Amino acid sequence: MAPEATGVDPNASHLPDRRGTLILGWATVGLAVFFNVPYAMLAVMFDYPGVLREPAGEILDRFHRGGPELIAVWYAFVLAGIALIPLAIGLSVTTQRLRFRPALAITATVAGALAGLTQSMGLMRWVFVVPELARTAAGDDPLDREAAINALSLIHAYGGVAIGEHLGQLLTAMFAGALAWMQRSEGLRFTSWVGLITAILLAVGIGEGLMIALGRSGDLFSLATIAGFLGLTLWLIGTGAGLIRKA
Repeated sequence: MAPEATGVDPNASHLPDRRGTLILGWATVGLAVFFNVPYAMLAVMFDYPGVLREPAGEILDRFHRGGPELIAVWYAFVLAGIALIPLAIGLSVTTQRLRFRPALAITATVAGALAGLTQSMGLMRWVFVVPELARTAAGDDPLDREAAINALSLIHAYGGVAIGEHLGQLLTAMFAGALAWMQRSEGLRFTSWVGLITAILLAVGIGEGLMIALGRSGDLFSLATIAGFLGLTLWLIGTGAGLIRKA
């Protein structure tokens, strides 16, 4: 009997999978775009990321001038990092990948989730810690200002350079590399090469924090980081577009 006669859609069992793939594809593209919106706004409002290498007193003064709007943009940046956690899980954990590439699938899942967590933790200092330090530094007491500057220097070195930039970026490189290698085995050559190059650039870029700790210039490594995050944007868009076409 023909499917039409029974009223049963022969593709009905595949509809939930297609719908989920479509949602995941658009979510991947959406995160790539969403991540760059606060980044671009911070570049205009706060001279980010160049301002990160300015003296702590200059950073606090600029932050204080930014007002509540600047804090809101930083919070949007935090949300972009948090959004990477479920997205990394959704992209990495599939039946096919767990069956044929279990080690890579688990590596990509854990690394991607931890990358989103560590990067958002590093960024949260701009929302919950730096505002109070900026208000203190803008006061009339020079001793309070000096204490705020010293506090920012320590928080910036640990929460920013060590946790967010170094550890978070390394985990992002691991996530991109593991997922791109799975894409390579699945025949997605262009997307996989973009992901692998992105992972290499991000891994190289973490050398900037180490150079700063050694008291040397990390400018060349910072260029690798910038190129790596541009590559990450292209890779996420390519990955999402591929999922949309598949659905």
